Amino acid sequence: MLHLAHIDFHAPSAEVGPLLIGVTLLVDGVGGRIVEAEAYDREDPASHSFSGPTPRNASMFGEPGRAYVYRSYGIHWCLNLVCRESGHGAGVLIRALEPTHGLDVMRARRGVQDPRLLCSGPGRVGQALGIDRGFDGMRLDRPPFELVAREGEPDIAVGPRIGISKALDVPWRFGMAGSRFLSKPFPRR
Repeated sequence: MLHLAHIDFHAPSAEVGPLLIGVTLLVDGVGGRIVEAEAYDREDPASHSFSGPTPRNASMFGEPGRAYVYRSYGIHWCLNLVCRESGHGAGVLIRALEPTHGLDVMRARRGVQDPRLLCSGPGRVGQALGIDRGFDGMRLDRPPFELVAREGEPDIAVGPRIGISKALDVPWRFGMAGSRFLSKPFPRR
């Protein structure tokens, strides 16, 4: 079994998603603590894998514990962590980080100074970490990636995913409750 940062990536994406909150994600030493993520699965009409494998989403059907990278709206590179068994088509989209490592590099890549704007949204995460299509299919357990286990149990907010047009009520968005680095606040409980 592939365990990274004490997470079993063979598990369903809706189980992996909340476990990623608080984990530190680094790419070539640049990154931060994951504060927001969304799960997607083959049976989910909002998922890229819903209609089956294509050249664009092939990595999502690959081995768990690898990167699935896609371009959103033809502009932003987005990073997903592949889950479940090979051939299934599941992953967790990294929506936001709290920047902790390589802030100067992220500021240069993003062209902004405010740390809250460096990694608050999946496109911003991709740009800040220098993600592009070349990272697609890469293993997460070796460089340039590094996942560092979280310390303690964060208070995790759960709600519906955002920025999608199908399966709008599925509560597969996970975030660090109260974080100022979220892409969008969660509704109050």
